[in-house]
Amino acid sequence: MESEKKTIYLDHAATTAVDLKVLDAMLPYFRDSYGNASGIYGLGVDGKRAINKSRETIAGMLQCEPDEIIFTSGGTESDNLAVQGAAFAARLHGAGNHIITTAIEHPAVLNTCAYLKEQGFDVTYLPVDEQGLVEPSQVEANLRKDTILVSVMLANNEIGTLEPINEIAGITKKQGILLHTDAVQAFGQIPVNIKELQVDLLSASAHKLYGPKGIGLLYCRNKTSILPLHYGGRQEGGRRAGTENVPLIAGFGTAAELAFDSMEVRSSALMQLRNLFLQRILSEIPGSHSHGDLLKRLPGNINVAFDDVESTALLLMLSMKGICAASGSACSTGAKESSHVLRAIGCTEKEARETIRFSLGKENTIEEIDIVMQVLKECIENLRLIRGA
Repeated sequence: MESEKKTIYLDHAATTAVDLKVLDAMLPYFRDSYGNASGIYGLGVDGKRAINKSRETIAGMLQCEPDEIIFTSGGTESDNLAVQGAAFAARLHGAGNHIITTAIEHPAVLNTCAYLKEQGFDVTYLPVDEQGLVEPSQVEANLRKDTILVSVMLANNEIGTLEPINEIAGITKKQGILLHTDAVQAFGQIPVNIKELQVDLLSASAHKLYGPKGIGLLYCRNKTSILPLHYGGRQEGGRRAGTENVPLIAGFGTAAELAFDSMEVRSSALMQLRNLFLQRILSEIPGSHSHGDLLKRLPGNINVAFDDVESTALLLMLSMKGICAASGSACSTGAKESSHVLRAIGCTEKEARETIRFSLGKENTIEEIDIVMQVLKECIENLRLIRGA
């Protein structure tokens, strides 16, 4: 009998496997210490203690106060709570009606801004250059007296480009305007420090750093006014009602601790492997092109186009060989339109539909890259022959 193919997973930007140490940290709160964290009895106190530990752990990594951390159901809720919460709070206080964001944000921000436009807010979408970088001077040039919020992601989920958030913060702070950054792709991959970034709101998610799905956070600077998305109990300081998900919060804290403890070594190894992989693609496969800034970039991200090769067909062929990759954001899978990020950096519709993303993780090896390169070249050659290119 033919042995089962080993899966080579190269889609870590979409999600990651739960680390066994994270799983161990979560299990007691599913079965043994299962009490509601709002309870004053022992089982409840155990849960509250686990929440406080995770909150303090993550706050220490972010260099903020524990009570500035709001646990949510994930990055999408965190982005919504930040953008909607700040916008409606500003409207309530008569502070203004104008929001600035960029053309390459995650759908969780872009679609929230689209909803806010329907509610009467004015939204400005800033362009980016061909590397996907936002120019801070563009932010400054578009500020108005009624601007209430600027939302710029820390790292792009498709092309990996790192944005100059600290420079943008220097501009918004002078004007007293709130700054939010979606750090879902960055948190746990690169140093993320509130004191350095100087943002007012920051979103992160556990499942991008070998933690569980369904849990995220919003950093909200003290005295920053946001309205909750839903109403109920007084959990999370009254900013996010609902019974706390103790197992997932415990898992998030452990995943964050593991990620930050290994970050320097892991990031260096990922960059070396990424650079080797990208260099081989560009040198060994004719008609291949890389997207995004090669230096200001997440350590494990590769976004590359192959001339005359439809990305969907290529991804299906790779999947049949046990190789997992993506054509862009996991949240846009199945969309009829091509990537809004690639269009924003100047790609044509054809170029965008010929692009795939490889995102490496801590378990990937040089031996796996050798296998992927062999399969990738075969698949591309076959697809170009079929197309007659």
